[in-house]
Amino acid sequence: MLKAPVSLSIVVGGLLLATVLSVVLGVAAAVRRGRLDRVVQATAIVGYAVPSFLMALMLSATLAVELRWLPATGYVPLADSPSGWLQSITLPAVSLAIGAIAATAQQVRGSVIDVLRQDFVRTLRSRGMSERRVLFRHVLRNAAPPALTVLSLQFISLVGGAVVIEKVFGLPGVGSAAVTATVNGDTPLVMGVVVYLVLIVVAVNLLVDLAYGWLNPKVRVR
Repeated sequence: MLKAPVSLSIVVGGLLLATVLSVVLGVAAAVRRGRLDRVVQATAIVGYAVPSFLMALMLSATLAVELRWLPATGYVPLADSPSGWLQSITLPAVSLAIGAIAATAQQVRGSVIDVLRQDFVRTLRSRGMSERRVLFRHVLRNAAPPALTVLSLQFISLVGGAVVIEKVFGLPGVGSAAVTATVNGDTPLVMGVVVYLVLIVVAVNLLVDLAYGWLNPKVRVR
């Protein structure tokens, strides 16, 4: 079985989950404020403080062992069974995503609040533009670059955290292979894993830079 798709499945799945939920929670906390804002901040602090491996153990014990909603260990390739693949990566991806959601939601909240205080937002509102259009068309676009920076850093953290998560859930991924190679003293395999991970990180940073140029024309190189 190829090991790269296993690791990419849980890392990309965790990143997508973190992106969606952190944007929703961060924007809601920035716009609504009040009790919702305090709840989001408190939840973010708790989520950031709890290690991913401990969260993985709790989710596995609750949702897999006790409730039997999802498998506790193993991996099903996407080609064999899409539903089985989704079930096998759900708990690992959620375990990875919780810490990223906590960190990114805080950044999104702060960025949206800063943009909402800008003069151009008051100008758009004074012209009669709807609050929804101001928020989704202008505020989010200007608040996105700092959040993208945090997400790119979180991706690196997710790649590192996948090593432990793969061991907890018994996934045959790159992280498990790296641990086994380190224990066995297989230096060429360890070096290959490191190069592979470096290439992934470089590719993600390149995509983030391209996204900066799309969101903010001022940073484009001509």
